[in-house]
Amino acid sequence: MEIQQINDTRRGYFEAIEDGKEAGKMTYTWAGDSKFIIDHTEVSPDFNGKGVGKKLVMAAVEYARNNDLKIIPLCPFAKSVFDKVPEIHDVLFS
Repeated sequence: MEIQQINDTRRGYFEAIEDGKEAGKMTYTWAGDSKFIIDHTEVSPDFNGKGVGKKLVMAAVEYARNNDLKIIPLCPFAKSVFDKVPEIHDVLFS
């Protein structure tokens, strides 16, 4: 599975692609220069239960770490991943 990121000055998204199909997508909105808000995560029904959503959140965490950014997980799914995985709290905006 490949995770691609599309980013512009105000919004962006991470997209999971497998065998040429979109497996899932997670959108975010910039909240200033140093943080972004994960606002929606969606997984294609064909890929339910395969960890696609978590892979998208982890890609966002990696991006935040590599660029010294913080994440505000307003999306209920993304928030649930942050609640379950304390190792990623270093990028959580408090």
